[in-house]
Amino acid sequence: MTYQRVIEPPRGLEFNLRELVHERELLGFLTWRNVQVRYKQSLAGPGWAIFQPLLGMLIFTIVFGRYADLPNDGIEYPVFYFTAFVIWTYVASSLTTASGSIAENASLVSKVYFPRIFLPLAAGLAGVVDLAIGALVGIPLYLAYGVDLDPRMLLAVGPVLIAVFATCGAGMFLGALNAKYHDVRFIVPFLVQAGLFASPVAFSSSIVPDHLHTLYGLNPFAGAIEGFRWCMTGEGAATLSMVGVSAASALVILFLGAVYFQRTDASLADVV
Repeated sequence: MTYQRVIEPPRGLEFNLRELVHERELLGFLTWRNVQVRYKQSLAGPGWAIFQPLLGMLIFTIVFGRYADLPNDGIEYPVFYFTAFVIWTYVASSLTTASGSIAENASLVSKVYFPRIFLPLAAGLAGVVDLAIGALVGIPLYLAYGVDLDPRMLLAVGPVLIAVFATCGAGMFLGALNAKYHDVRFIVPFLVQAGLFASPVAFSSSIVPDHLHTLYGLNPFAGAIEGFRWCMTGEGAATLSMVGVSAASALVILFLGAVYFQRTDASLADVV
């Protein structure tokens, strides 16, 4: 007697969480593959995880710190900008990779069934390696500018998770959308650039009017960046209300991204 397994697309808002948990090793494999691809045949290798935030820090310190003299909440400009770029470098690279994850794996998606949602998720999780390297490399920089090591720094896991949840949610949405409309990949760099200046990377969110400060937290990367700054330095414009709103916003983005991906999953093999 032969047995056949019938695979049916999910209906409505149905999620097969049991399948995702059962296939979790595949998510780990895809994540590790993305890490390897990122550094394969790379001159600097993991050094790019250090070079990118350092370069961003240097440019922004000169342009926005020394010349524009933007407010820095009493934090030395190199530290102020480095803490922002540790988060934003992760967001920018992971969003770009996740948005193309379905289209770039078209042959795999069209021939073999597996939880395709793992492709953009793996892109978001692989970037955490770079983020962790950048965060650790920042410690000597903090010490050089008089920032004491403090158990408070362990709380940085919270802002990092906000960034990861929001990035994975947006990555799932853009990945599914790009599979259907291939010109989306040309829009992503613009969205990343716009997000850079809409988030408190070049400036402190203290310049936002007080009555809009909490509302500004609807941008999840605002709370992630300001929260990470505070965890690393003990200074900054982060408020509990703003970070809380950012955390809620990140969870909503993660949920909506998963819903949109799930609703388009059944047709991905046909349109990719």
